[in-house]
Amino acid sequence: MHLTPQPDPQRWKALTFIGIAQLMVVLDTTIVNIALPSAQAELGISDGNRQWVITAYSLAFGSLLLFGGRISDLTGRRRAFVIGLLGFAGASAVGGLAVDPAMLLGARALQGVFGALLAPAALSLIAVTFTEAKERAKAFGIYGAISGAGGAVGLIMGGALTEYLNWRSALFVNIPFAAAAVFGAVTVVREPAGARNGARLDVPGVVLATAGLLSLVYGFTRAESDGWTAPVTVALFVASALLLGAFVLVESKVPAPLLPLRVVTERNRGGIYLSLGLAVIGIFGLFLFMTYYLQVVKRYSPVLTGFAFLPMVVGMVTGSTQIGTRLMTRVPPRLLMGPGFLSSALGIALLTQIEVDSSYVSLILPAQVLLGLGIGTAFMPAMSLATRSVQPRDAGVASAMVSTSQQVGGSIGTALLNTIAAGATTDWLAAHARSAADRAGLADEAAVHGYATAMWWAVGILALAAATALVLINARQQNGSTDPDDAGAEPADAVPAAAA
Repeated sequence: MHLTPQPDPQRWKALTFIGIAQLMVVLDTTIVNIALPSAQAELGISDGNRQWVITAYSLAFGSLLLFGGRISDLTGRRRAFVIGLLGFAGASAVGGLAVDPAMLLGARALQGVFGALLAPAALSLIAVTFTEAKERAKAFGIYGAISGAGGAVGLIMGGALTEYLNWRSALFVNIPFAAAAVFGAVTVVREPAGARNGARLDVPGVVLATAGLLSLVYGFTRAESDGWTAPVTVALFVASALLLGAFVLVESKVPAPLLPLRVVTERNRGGIYLSLGLAVIGIFGLFLFMTYYLQVVKRYSPVLTGFAFLPMVVGMVTGSTQIGTRLMTRVPPRLLMGPGFLSSALGIALLTQIEVDSSYVSLILPAQVLLGLGIGTAFMPAMSLATRSVQPRDAGVASAMVSTSQQVGGSIGTALLNTIAAGATTDWLAAHARSAADRAGLADEAAVHGYATAMWWAVGILALAAATALVLINARQQNGSTDPDDAGAEPADAVPAAAA
């Protein structure tokens, strides 16, 4: 018989500080995107190397997430949370003080390392702190709204800091966020007793998973720059397949695996990881296209571009806190995730109609609202269900898999959709170059055609994500604290403890 522990009386204060940490991580991605042109000019970063300011972070972050999740399971989530915050802030300070490209790239990679420790620790702290269904729905709704809105807020903040201060302030701004979150972690955040995993660290699993994910993410980066059939690109994908295959084999044999296969083979979690990864492929590339469309084609300033994304933020917050939270205890998760992904697909389908002179109010604004509503409605129950009915000792690695699916999906989406857009742009220019006199206008038209072509692919990928969620996920609505009667759920005492 399992006694239900009393909830932490300071759990909502704890959520505030966990949310601050998550906001910092999400903000950092888009802030640096906006600040990159200024940093490139001051530090003399070449056009060929500027992508590494972004890639250095995503490579470290994406390849080390599983490792970071298991470290938080082994050593304690609050400890991992604090170390991640301090390391992320320190790396941000080094980046802000960078005097040459190497120093900035090193700092960005270090941010990725500590982000990979911080992100799963934050999500798993929520998972083990909020166990009552309605409170859990509300907590994940707030967390999902922060995650969704943070990127667009970062566009506004990054634009303002870069325009009115300098690019370095876009990195230094992480320090006060981290300081506030560390204060809260030390004074308010508590981790339930018995939630740690006392097993030894699976070193072979760490090496194989890190190397496999590194090869996969780097492979998509090289595909974007060198092409899908380049020898280096193909070799990286083959190496990734071999390394990850060996990782699965090792995890099925060792007594204390880095990623217990029960975490990913359970039908609902497997469906969530797959559908989330697909959805992010479609959505991530869209953010990039819309940023370029608004700044390059529509000639919006960085600050105005950030504000132009606000309707999507409002949609995300509404979908997460009003639709997802209110319905999560009444409706099976697949009936929120499937329609949510389809709503996002409809929003992107509207955006395929963009032209050089399209109206923001009549086309872009309603499309963004639909996109935001869909993301907020789908992502919140997905994050909650991914960490539900999992042993507390596995909460960190289950949370890390959510972030891993999103990070890998983002890398694939950026490379795949950018390649499609670039090819469509080139083909359009070749077909229209002979008869066009206005080269500037032709370039804008070609770019918009490329964006629209890639967006149609994103629509199809999101439809596939919706189908995956509807077919694979069969859990019932989250109307209990442990959900013992969920289809496919793991009974609490059916999962053996990992061997010491």
